[in-house]
Amino acid sequence: MPALEKKSAFITVATAKPTGLGDYGIPGEPTVKKGKLAEFSQAQDSGKVGRMFQNIRVLLVSTAEGGQPSGKLIVAFEIFGDDNAPVGLNSGIDLALYAGDTLLGEYKHGAVFLPYACAWYENRVFFDIPAEVFEKADKLEFIALADEVRAF
Repeated sequence: MPALEKKSAFITVATAKPTGLGDYGIPGEPTVKKGKLAEFSQAQDSGKVGRMFQNIRVLLVSTAEGGQPSGKLIVAFEIFGDDNAPVGLNSGIDLALYAGDTLLGEYKHGAVFLPYACAWYENRVFFDIPAEVFEKADKLEFIALADEVRAF
């Protein structure tokens, strides 16, 4: 049975203007860091492309929510299943934030929205993050997890 190999990519995040956030419903006057990666592929164990990730957008937000400090990590991306589908529930992705080479936090997401092969799907994931992680973070590791798949 074919399998997808675990693969990761690093995405630099930097302080940015708080524009283009209307779809996220962020309250107050946020401070943000943004980063993006245009394309990322995950190979099958045969070397053939098994999944494609595109338009990966990373958003770190620090704001007040209900009068309390709030930090969020939001990652939006598109995923294409190519000509295969997971055997069961897909393994999905994990994320990690870094300051240089220092790991600040790991964020286990798991399955992504990918109901059918050969089609693109928009995904968004988010996690609460501490203020000190927001302040120090300068890159995100996007980790596509290994997965058993069946070919079409």
